[in-house]
Amino acid sequence: MYTIAALYHFTRFPDPAALKPALLELCLAHDVKGTLLLAREGINGTIAGPRAGIDAVLAHIRALPGCSDLEWKEAVSDHPPFPRMKVRLKREIVTMGQPDVDPRAKVGHYVEPQDWNDLIRSPDVALIDTRNDYEVAIGTFEGAVDPETDSFRDFPAWWEANKERFHNKRIAMFCTGGIRCEKSTNFLLGQGVEEVFHLKGGILRYLEEMPAENSSWQGECFVFDNRVSVGHGLKEGPHELCHGCRRPILPQDKARPEYEAGVSCHLCIEETSEADKMRFRERQKQIALARARGERHLAAE
Repeated sequence: MYTIAALYHFTRFPDPAALKPALLELCLAHDVKGTLLLAREGINGTIAGPRAGIDAVLAHIRALPGCSDLEWKEAVSDHPPFPRMKVRLKREIVTMGQPDVDPRAKVGHYVEPQDWNDLIRSPDVALIDTRNDYEVAIGTFEGAVDPETDSFRDFPAWWEANKERFHNKRIAMFCTGGIRCEKSTNFLLGQGVEEVFHLKGGILRYLEEMPAENSSWQGECFVFDNRVSVGHGLKEGPHELCHGCRRPILPQDKARPEYEAGVSCHLCIEETSEADKMRFRERQKQIALARARGERHLAAE
């Protein structure tokens, strides 16, 4: 079994590039794969590997400046969720594009999963999903407002255009693991909203702790690994990825005429040019050849 650890932590790294080599070397030495993002504002990512390897990497991260109180969420998978390990340097560990936003200064009120239902069912509370449109499409909380954003960078403009809708409302916000809400709640507080709440640990913690029979969640939650989606108890969902657009689709969607493996699905068939599709077909061909070579190599062994 593979242990999956999703983590983020806001702290000040004066020189994130100096942290990269040792972190990458440790991950590779322990057969840990996934993606970690380093920026001056902290660290974010999801990794997977053997239990001992995950423990070693988490211990290393907790020893970094300001990370002793690092929190993370775990799940397990019987197949490897990631093909390789990447440690990347970024301007932001989650991109909002608002230089004045600083979650280390102030964020909204954290709400535990067991208290979430009562809050969001209050008539004076507006519930906002801060995730991207393709994530919301496969699951969200009952009654949530979908900003229909392509990326988190679009959220501030959406708020500016729609803020009058939420006059005299308390605002509750949620996202997959909690990181976007650290920034979005700080942003709303900076915009003068007085009462802002967010789901502690995000959707993933809610699905892990809340029994399905008491849940306000509808559908599946998109995750950024090879599981694609999870449901209550973090049980792997039915979705797969269209490798043309990286959106989640259901197995039956592969029978639709718009679907071509690695090239397109019904969601993106009109979004790419024929030149794009030819490029995707060549990429898919190379993937198939590499997979065939690997299978032959294993058979020879």
